[in-house]
Amino acid sequence: MKIAITGASGFIGSHLRRRFKDHRVIKRDDSIDDISKKLEGIDCLINLAGAPIIKRWTDEYKKTLWNSRIGTTKKLVAAIEKKAPRIFISVSAVGIYPDSKECDEDCVGTSEDFLGMLASQWEKEAQKAQCPTAIFRFGMVLGKDGGALKKMLLPFKLGLGGPIGSGSMVMSWIHIDDLINAISFVIERGLTGIFNGVSPNPVTNKEFSKALGQALNRPAIIPIPIFFLKILYGDASVVLTASKIVYPKRLLQEGFRFEYPAIQEALTDLIANQ
Repeated sequence: MKIAITGASGFIGSHLRRRFKDHRVIKRDDSIDDISKKLEGIDCLINLAGAPIIKRWTDEYKKTLWNSRIGTTKKLVAAIEKKAPRIFISVSAVGIYPDSKECDEDCVGTSEDFLGMLASQWEKEAQKAQCPTAIFRFGMVLGKDGGALKKMLLPFKLGLGGPIGSGSMVMSWIHIDDLINAISFVIERGLTGIFNGVSPNPVTNKEFSKALGQALNRPAIIPIPIFFLKILYGDASVVLTASKIVYPKRLLQEGFRFEYPAIQEALTDLIANQ
């Protein structure tokens, strides 16, 4: 299996490169012709490109978020017109779903905030590709070497961790190993359409904090005020405070089996293997 990948240096990209030894890296400044040449003999093109979402959203940075996702995807779609892989996998986010509504891939309606619009347009561009296409909507990806968990570990290790506000918001999450396995599963079977890259068991932020504290053998009772996150991140704080109740219906229907379906076993594995 030979893949080409954008966003290869990131947290998820680095795990995919380890899984797929035979890969080519597509860089941000590659031209359409450069990309089409790199697609020669490629089985799957995986599009992970996108500027970090957890950063204060100035008007300028919103443009960066938009261009790094929609602009890059447009370029890839244009390259696919010249040389198509067997399957194209592009990513999105569970931020596309309405808040506090139980959703699987059949959920009707999208969030009307910036994240919802960003994800919706991102997917529309990917779906223009002239080859079989799958889109993964990522929840919070848990891994010891990147993503949100890496940022949380130090304060929790110091006994300073805890839920955000009341901790009632729901988090849709997935262990990095399950995500990489799910992507491989879709590629190997040539599946197309929308897939939610989340565990079948979303948890409240309070439940997550308790599980992380237990995995570290530390208390996790100091709440993080929501207003503090708003001071730090402005509008981007919605990424941390939104409530997304999302289920991986399609993966389960296709027969995918999660190694870490429950939050406690996922965090215990990640903490034990630091």
